[in-house]
Amino acid sequence: MKNETEQKHTHGSGTDAERPVLADDRSADAREGERKDPVRRRITTAKLAKMAMMVAITVVFSFIHFPILPMAPFLEYEVSDLPILVSGFVFGPASGLGVCVVSILLHDLIIGPASGPYGMIMHIIAAGVSVLVSALIYKRKKTRKGALIALIAGGVSMIAVMIPANLIFTPLFMTVPVAAVQSMLIPVILPFNALKAAINTVVVFFLYKRVSRFLHRW
Repeated sequence: MKNETEQKHTHGSGTDAERPVLADDRSADAREGERKDPVRRRITTAKLAKMAMMVAITVVFSFIHFPILPMAPFLEYEVSDLPILVSGFVFGPASGLGVCVVSILLHDLIIGPASGPYGMIMHIIAAGVSVLVSALIYKRKKTRKGALIALIAGGVSMIAVMIPANLIFTPLFMTVPVAAVQSMLIPVILPFNALKAAINTVVVFFLYKRVSRFLHRW
């Protein structure tokens, strides 16, 4: 009987001793979470500030555009694609797409698109596909080789998507027959988008690391 009493007493004491430890552990976790919350808020605020800066740079760059295909001077290369792609590499695919859409909308609100809603829609589709695909791939493989593969994949995806986009939106907004757009696909539209993708790939590949280091130090 004495042994049983001692065992019960010992067992009860052990249980009571454990409860404060669990309570203390929960309190420590809560305190750790409270300590980390301001850090998370600072990181989020800093990221938003950097994204806003990239939007501003993209809007400024959107005023620089020029023809790159002699047989189609009406198709112009837009330098604003470069900071959009860099944003995707630095901040991720969703944030890169956000910079893309916001900057294009801001530019069109400031001066109005030269070709109306058609130009805005086509630019958002082309730049949006490029930044989404390239940033998604780079997010999984953050190396120089991964960056090159990502940029090439983004460019190829843009070229492919712009074929149906031209067949759908160009006749709709520019009131030209579908047959006329089809006749321009191989000699004009495909070469233009391929050259545009090649320029973006080369420039961003050599610049993104420098821009990334600057943004991460800031």
